[in-house]
Amino acid sequence: MKPSALDVIVCPDCKAELTLDTRTKDGAEIIEGTLTCTRCSTVYPITKGVPRFVPRDAYAQSFGYQWNWFRTVQLDSINQTSESEEALVGATGWSDSEFRGSRLLDAGVGAGRFADRASAKGADVFGVDLTMAVDAAYRNIGARPNVHLFQADIFALPFREHTFDLAYSIGVLHHTPDPRQAFARVAATVKPSGKFAVYMYARYGPSHKASDAIRHVTTRLPLKMMWALSAVAVPLYYLYRVPVVGKLFHLAAPISMEPEARWRWLDTFDWYTPKYQFKYLYPEIFRWFRENGFHDVEIFDGPIRMSGKKLAESGADVRSFPRLVAS
Repeated sequence: MKPSALDVIVCPDCKAELTLDTRTKDGAEIIEGTLTCTRCSTVYPITKGVPRFVPRDAYAQSFGYQWNWFRTVQLDSINQTSESEEALVGATGWSDSEFRGSRLLDAGVGAGRFADRASAKGADVFGVDLTMAVDAAYRNIGARPNVHLFQADIFALPFREHTFDLAYSIGVLHHTPDPRQAFARVAATVKPSGKFAVYMYARYGPSHKASDAIRHVTTRLPLKMMWALSAVAVPLYYLYRVPVVGKLFHLAAPISMEPEARWRWLDTFDWYTPKYQFKYLYPEIFRWFRENGFHDVEIFDGPIRMSGKKLAESGADVRSFPRLVAS
């Protein structure tokens, strides 16, 4: 943790300021210490460089294991691809100049895949994750001067309302027990005239039906067993590429078709292990933006990617319609 984060973070329960007690430092980075609420006196530990506002992984334990097992697979800065860069721009529609100098919230930072790109563009990134995935993110990008990482609940974020110029949650909200409420909690942290973007799973078409049925079993299996079972996606990829036969297999038991083997293994594990995996239609998510005071809502190619701009004045008219934008 960097001391400058104290200008942004507050007690997640009562929203009062926090005082810092440092025990161990590494240069400017606080490795071990505590944060104490000035109002309710709750004490939050800082361990391994990360403030911990929650005691455990709760409903999202699979992601904690996932991102530590596959810590570097999706980082462009390590794998020398542009896939995460393209996914970030495709989900937000934001230009590099919008990132530069902005205070940004990454809600569900995981191993830091998108925070890696946002911080490289010059944003001051605040990444939050419920799970020990935040430790993977810290190892990947935590030393950067413009990256701040926290283990916290999306339903009790350690930030004041109207704090961030930009916020995104890419592939995360649908894994919470109440995605609509999670959306509202993140949206509340965005400043007037700030922007918020999401990527959500869609329920268009029949492709998800079989995997949803399989998940009734896989979500009950031990995570280490699922880690091993998901590895079958690596060789099965070649069978699934066979015309006609492969399509039938994919409808019956979908796997990731990512060409890179470890990425394919990761994506398949990611699909079958989370406790919650809700799916939506575009109009539903558009209504969430309107309910939370956003207008100029843009809809991008690929399900479901949307971005909106928060109204500058609370009383302004929100009856705007989405624009279709190709990613």
